[in-house]
Amino acid sequence: MVAPELRKRVHDANMALVESGLVTGTFGNVSGIDRDEGVVVIKPSGVPYAELSPRLMVPVSLENGRVLEGDLRPSSDTPTHLEIYRAFPCGGVAHTHSTYATALAQACLPLRCMGTTHADHFRGDVPLTRDLTETEVLDSYERHTGVAIVEAFRSAGIPPEEITAVLVAHHGPFTWGTDPAAAVEASRVLEHLAHMECLIRTMAPDAPRPGARLVNRHFDRKHGGGAYYGQG
Repeated sequence: MVAPELRKRVHDANMALVESGLVTGTFGNVSGIDRDEGVVVIKPSGVPYAELSPRLMVPVSLENGRVLEGDLRPSSDTPTHLEIYRAFPCGGVAHTHSTYATALAQACLPLRCMGTTHADHFRGDVPLTRDLTETEVLDSYERHTGVAIVEAFRSAGIPPEEITAVLVAHHGPFTWGTDPAAAVEASRVLEHLAHMECLIRTMAPDAPRPGARLVNRHFDRKHGGGAYYGQG
């Protein structure tokens, strides 16, 4: 039996996604993982958020995506989540269709690091995936979406612990974190930064980029080995 604590954490994170204003209708989903058991728990497909409960979260096998308990179908994005879990050392994954991040994704524009607000959270640009091929779209589309996400990071040598977000071309954003709640927080931050990026592209499309030293300083003071931001 899947641990009820994981079901509750995933349910709470999905509710937080709604409260954040980042989803409309049944768009969006959050998952969490128990790596010791090889189990991923995710929101069921197409069920209104108001009707969700921890009991309705769907557990699937990390290895093959098979539903392990219950008769509900998992989110249609489950294969994408599984590819992220298999490749990245994270404990939670979130997907939204939030306005500004999705606008950048559908315009096929990466989210540039333009200043310290961005660098406090991500060490550099949030990448954009390549277009999927016709074959990839027609066969195992959601799995190939995950493959393209992993490829975008590995091909560019981007550490997924330092940039915990991606824009999927023509689709929308995915984020991840140490647990489901952290993945949702990354989605909130991503949308805020995407909003600023859209404003910058409108006000000053040729605005200069910050230097690497400033970006690294801001990221490391919150996330590096010698981090000193906050009370931790």
